[in-house]
Amino acid sequence: MNNWSAEAWRSVVDNAPEGIVVCDATVPDLPVIYANAAFAQMCGYPVTALLGTNLRMLQGTDQDQEARQKIKEAVEKGEPARVLIRNYRPDGTLFWNESVIQPVRDASGQITQYIGYHRDASDRLRNSAERVTAGLPPWLREDRLTGLHSRAYFQELLQRDWLLAQRDSHEIGLTLFDIDDLNSYNETFEKTGGDACIRRVARVIGASYRRGGDLVGRWDGGTFAVLTQGDAAEKASHYAQIVSQRVRDLLMHHPRAGSERYVTISAGVASLVPPRELPLEALLKATTAALKRAKKLGKNSISNAEAADFH
Repeated sequence: MNNWSAEAWRSVVDNAPEGIVVCDATVPDLPVIYANAAFAQMCGYPVTALLGTNLRMLQGTDQDQEARQKIKEAVEKGEPARVLIRNYRPDGTLFWNESVIQPVRDASGQITQYIGYHRDASDRLRNSAERVTAGLPPWLREDRLTGLHSRAYFQELLQRDWLLAQRDSHEIGLTLFDIDDLNSYNETFEKTGGDACIRRVARVIGASYRRGGDLVGRWDGGTFAVLTQGDAAEKASHYAQIVSQRVRDLLMHHPRAGSERYVTISAGVASLVPPRELPLEALLKATTAALKRAKKLGKNSISNAEAADFH
């Protein structure tokens, strides 16, 4: 083995089946100085786009992760770390990255590089949750009116992701949108007009949540449910306001909507890192309570769940 050339070792690493990344520990931002083909294929970025960057770019806006804190603490202590982290490809697709990070020291004991070994754990995590989602027939997974996930299928996916969030201690959020004054809209334009309104609102909401971890379903009537990953309540609430404005901007005339005159939606938002002992029903209860508060505030309103809503 001692007779191997540097080129031979480089060939072995280049062609390794798992992702390998080397970062420069002598520079504060730990830039990537090497990534092999397996890692580039897994993350969707070419090697040239990775060189000189910090791998935090792969988390996008999903920065609030326990795994990131574990990496930070390990680097500060000069220790190895094993984490499961949510990363995103250039098209926004979520993948679960199982990473083992090791410091490399020179003869004087100074850390010169960090080498990371990476695997895509998405399939393994999906398989571990198969028992949750295997039972529903395919024809019951889509809501016929809107094309979104049906409530039954959404609830199965929500149960799966809730269990994963509990296991991995990451943030999970639920938003319930509800069309304001839908009953009076139906009375004015009859069921055909009401269904058309629901479909238009569904298209706006569905098109607004396109990240890999986002799920959108029709909950009931004119109510829609959105599951998000890694978003703090403030961020999820801010985005709910953006979506509500997009619906308002459709300018769907509603003659019985009072001063608004147009179709609007209200929303309840709940987001947390779920403790292992907390049942999923607590999240549903909290989000529903927040939606009811938003309705009491008036049309086109957003409300966040409060701590008491989870109990």
